[in-house]
Amino acid sequence: MKGKKKSTYEDRLIDIFVWFTLSVVLIITAYPFYYIIIASFNDGYDFMRGGIYFFPRKFTISNYTNLLGQNKWIDAFKISFIRTILGTILTVFVTCLVSYSLSRKELVFGKVYRFMVVFSMYVSGGLIPFYIVLKNLHLLNTIWVYIFPSMLNLFFIIVGMNFFASIPHSLIESAKLDGASEFKIFIKIVRPVSTPFIATLALFSAVNQWNAWLDSTYYVSDESLRTIAYRMLTEINQSVGQAVSGGTIVTKSTALTTQSSAMVLSMLPIMLIYPFLQKYFVQGIMIGAVKE
Repeated sequence: MKGKKKSTYEDRLIDIFVWFTLSVVLIITAYPFYYIIIASFNDGYDFMRGGIYFFPRKFTISNYTNLLGQNKWIDAFKISFIRTILGTILTVFVTCLVSYSLSRKELVFGKVYRFMVVFSMYVSGGLIPFYIVLKNLHLLNTIWVYIFPSMLNLFFIIVGMNFFASIPHSLIESAKLDGASEFKIFIKIVRPVSTPFIATLALFSAVNQWNAWLDSTYYVSDESLRTIAYRMLTEINQSVGQAVSGGTIVTKSTALTTQSSAMVLSMLPIMLIYPFLQKYFVQGIMIGAVKE
């Protein structure tokens, strides 16, 4: 058995440089998130004094109690959870059906449909026509204005078409010979081998739904239907006055610490879901992307 090859001075020097560079990149990217967590657990007015870098100086959970004690934030979290769950499920279902159908070469007028998908990615009707369509469909100021328009994402359709086209056609032909219908072929044959794509699509869709704020700005005026992303945006953009009574501060939270608490709570769901879907991420994106 051959011994392990001894590393040279140049190899060790390169390893040190690589580890140092990666460590710097990790600190640069991770520290802002850690700083937000510190701010969320520190007394708001003490935090304004500065000088806090690694640990809370005056630990408190009043920022979270103050945040969760406001109905507007509770409603925002509820709406964001509902739109994320429903939107992700319907987006995955509709995208899989449409992209699978468009990937089949025997689809009647398939070339026309595929051209329309690609053409629509580059040519849009604009914001005002889209608003008029939503108004005529009576979707404005409803929870469905978040869900229905996002059910069909053209980028997801194109990725799905490439993925389903990579599935061996012999699997589908053998199921047809056994008398299976098209829908049964999709449920029993295609879906089980599409786990990487479905998991990646679900992750992308969930992140898009959770972080969306533009539709809440343009298409919703009911304050109870605002999303968490919209609340965070408005909280950052406006100056929040603090409650003062007789020169005595009533609350220990400030606008900055309230924002920090909202950021931490809004990041948690995606951070908890991502590790379970990470193993499918690269595979789901790459399958079907390279043709031999």
